[in-house]
Amino acid sequence: MLEVVTTATLAEAAAAMGPGARFLGGGTLVMRAANEGDPTLRRIVRSTERLDRIQTEGNRIRIGAGVTMSGLLAARETAFLAPAARAVGGPQVRNQATVGGNLHAPHPYGDLTVALLALDGIVHLSNGQDMALEPYLAARAHPPGLVAAVSVTQPMGEAFRFRKVSRIKPKGVSVLSMAAHLSRSAGRLSGVRIAYGAMGPAPVRAAAVERALEGADLSATGIASALAQATVGLEPPDDALASAWYRREVAPVHLRRLLLGEP
Repeated sequence: MLEVVTTATLAEAAAAMGPGARFLGGGTLVMRAANEGDPTLRRIVRSTERLDRIQTEGNRIRIGAGVTMSGLLAARETAFLAPAARAVGGPQVRNQATVGGNLHAPHPYGDLTVALLALDGIVHLSNGQDMALEPYLAARAHPPGLVAAVSVTQPMGEAFRFRKVSRIKPKGVSVLSMAAHLSRSAGRLSGVRIAYGAMGPAPVRAAAVERALEGADLSATGIASALAQATVGLEPPDDALASAWYRREVAPVHLRRLLLGEP
């Protein structure tokens, strides 16, 4: 029998988690599992604590785990995330899907997480612990706590770019997705962050590409070395959407378009 536990605080919800338990945010994934009779789901835990605040903290934006994709689209502070938030499902899904839930959405979902990863995302947990997003994603099958919020660097100007590649427009799931934070110093790229979705078991940074872009100029010649490193160290999956071979072949093409701002 499926048990539902409601708590007043996120900390209490974390204490109620255990084997077979899943936290209910927007419900786009958890309720589907419940409706499909997922035998591994034995308890749904929810909290009435407010988790939908968006706050500016210096040069970073803190986004509550309960903020929906529609909430991101409506807030002036998170306007830079609009391309990624808009890439999540249709209007009904965006009205329900949350930032915290997106961190746990398996491929072919979770496109927003790719954007958060490129913006140096930090996960703020219910136990007060802060954790960089990339190691959190690597451990998300057994997270150290419930997500209270995620904070990201606020990009300057048009430094942030996002691209979703899908076979069906406009609401198709992603074959792969990419995000870039193209910060510069003295006209040269510096501290660049590149993240991919569907190029590994979870969204991942493209470290080889980042190294190749350091100190380069944002031109066809300047990014040539980075394109040659587009899939180094990555393990794209074979699935019904695309083969690993196909993802490796098209990744440099879409990375070039992302970096140069091409359609």
